[in-house]
Parts: sequence; structure tokens; C-alpha cells
Amino acid sequence: MAREPQGQVSADLDMLTCDLIGEALDVLAAGPLEGVVATVLDDDRTRFTCSFEEDSPEECLDGARQWVADLGRGAKKQDGVGAPRCYALAYQGAVDLGSGYADALIVEFGERGNQTDYSAHLELQGIGRGDRLRWTDPAPAGELDPLL
Repeated sequence: MAREPQGQVSADLDMLTCDLIGEALDVLAAGPLEGVVATVLDDDRTRFTCSFEEDSPEECLDGARQWVADLGRGAKKQDGVGAPRCYALAYQGAVDLGSGYADALIVEFGERGNQTDYSAHLELQGIGRGDRLRWTDPAPAGELDPLL
């Protein structure tokens, strides 16, 4: 599998992140997204998804990040999934618009071998209102230390 140049988002990472965003938006159409959803993709394109929702939002986010990092170091094993090539996390939060806060879907994503991971957010309106859920295109939300 060919790798994208360092610092670029590969097609696999883009697909994984977009799939997770779509799944999270489906949940948000029905109601709030509880906790943090983490998904990884290995070199064989095997995907594994895990949900963290039993603790506080901060503990869930820390747990999801630790789960990804442990998989990447080989410290944790998941049935049928090799070391992750890339990952994405999604959780509900809020963004500061300067004039107030807006509900948001926040995503974090990264790929093995890159020096930086990334985050983005989609502003949300109509959580739990089915087809009336509205969202913006993803907007950059900053760079993160790599997990893989």
C-alpha cells in the first residue's frame, strides 16, 4: 500500500475519518453522542471501532487516545486487527464562535509515521431532530501530538 508524503492525509485516513463522521452524524440525528468513539484501520484495511462512554468526558477522551496509542505500540491486542496504520476519534463538544458557543462534532485523526495529528470540528444544529440535523463542513481545529 503506497504511503502519502509525510504531513499529508492519505486516502485511507480520509476514508476512515469521513466514515466515522457519517456514523457520528447518524447518531446525532437521533440524539446526543455519548462519550468518545475511536476507530482504527490496520495495513490489511481491517477496521475496529471502540466506544468509551462510562466515565467523564475527559476520562473517555483520555481512554480513547490511550487505546489507540497502546494498539500502535503493540501493548494492546484486538482480535483480528494488526497495528493501526491510522485512527480517528469523534465526540460531541462545543466550539467558541467569539459571540458564543455552538454544539459541535469534534474529530481527531492521525496516521502512523506522521509528525502531527490533526483535529477538526463540524458545527451542529438540531441534534436529535432526525432529518433536521444540520452541520457545517469540517473546519480545522488544530494540530495534536501523534498517537501512532
